[in-house]
Order: sequence, then C-alpha cells, then structure tokens
Amino acid sequence: MLLIQRTGFGHLESNGRAMLDKYTRVYSTRILTPAARGMLRLGLGPDAVTVIGTLGVVAGAVIFYPLGEFLWGTLFITAFVFFDNIDGIMARLQGRTSKWGAFLDSTLDRFGDAAIFGGLAMWFAGDGDSLRMVALLIACLTLGAVVSYAKARAESLGYTAGGGIAERADRLVAILVVTGLVGLFDLPVVVLEVLLWLLAAASAWTVWHRVRTVQRQAALE
Repeated sequence: MLLIQRTGFGHLESNGRAMLDKYTRVYSTRILTPAARGMLRLGLGPDAVTVIGTLGVVAGAVIFYPLGEFLWGTLFITAFVFFDNIDGIMARLQGRTSKWGAFLDSTLDRFGDAAIFGGLAMWFAGDGDSLRMVALLIACLTLGAVVSYAKARAESLGYTAGGGIAERADRLVAILVVTGLVGLFDLPVVVLEVLLWLLAAASAWTVWHRVRTVQRQAALE
C-alpha cells in the first residue's frame, strides 16, 4: 500500500491517486478473493504465497526475457504479480496482517524488480546487441532502488518522504505493459528505449523530490 503525503499541487495529486488506488483495490480484492480463499483451503499461508509469487516473477524474467520472448515473459510474470495482492487478501481473511508480512513482501519485491530489468539487460547484452539499452536498464533499476530506499530510510529516521512520479507500482506497470506490447506487435526496440528514458528521468526526479522533502523537514528541527 502506498502512502503519499504532499502539499500544494502535490497534495491534490496525492488525493487523486489515493482515490484511484482505493477503487482499484476494491475491484482487485473482489476479483482475487476467491483465489485467496482457495489457496487458504489448500493450506498455503500468506508468506508462502509471497515467496511463490516472487519465485514466479524471477523465473519468468530470467528464463523468457534473455531469449527475447518479451510477450510470453510478460504474461508469465504478470500471472505471478497478482500473488502480491493475493497474499495481502489472505492475511486479512485470516486476521493476521503484520509488520513481518509487510517487511517480507517489500524485501522480496526487490528480487522481482532486479530480475525483470536484469532479464531484459541480459537480452540486450547478448542477441539484442545494445549496450545503450543495457545501461538504461541498469540506470532504471538503480534509480528505482534508491527511490524505495530514500523513503524507507527517511521513515526510519522519523521523517516522511513519499510522493514523486515514479512509485514502484508505476514503474512495474509501465515496464511490463510496454515490454509486452513490443513482444505482441513486434514493435521496434526504440519504443522500449523511450520508456526507459522516461522511467530514468521520472525516477531521478522522484529521488530528488524525496531528498528535498526530508531536507526541508530536517531544517525545521
């Protein structure tokens, strides 16, 4: 769950995104609750589903993407991405939501992110033959990690550092949708390259935004 706090125009954007997230969560919960109940009946727990989901994402990314199978890789990954929602629904059904579950989920998310961008980088380092794309993918992965770290570190120090235009969910949806479309319609690689430039720029701005947000709070102490 994303908690975004801003002022001014950013506050309005935050409210809009919060409302969108609220309605999206309602519909996704309705759709995925039967699957969550089914997994509970099978004896699976939320933590197990979190691990299975991560393993599925990693497997899909490192098996299909290095082969240039962008469509099948994206479809495979997307199927397991839903586990990221199902585990939370399972925890709520059991009344067992906990900080441990949130910690495990966030930690394993980093492996999924690394596998997706890393799998694509493996393709472009080999048959894809584009060191520029490899560099862009590494930049996006690195900046994305710093976006998440900046928020986590700020909160550990008692500050708030949410907001920005490149939250993890935004980056994940963007890279999967565009990669899948490139594979489905055999679009030129430049389409994916444009997205990566945009993601890198948006992530860099988000890092700057969060650093400035914490700096302002620290200056008031």
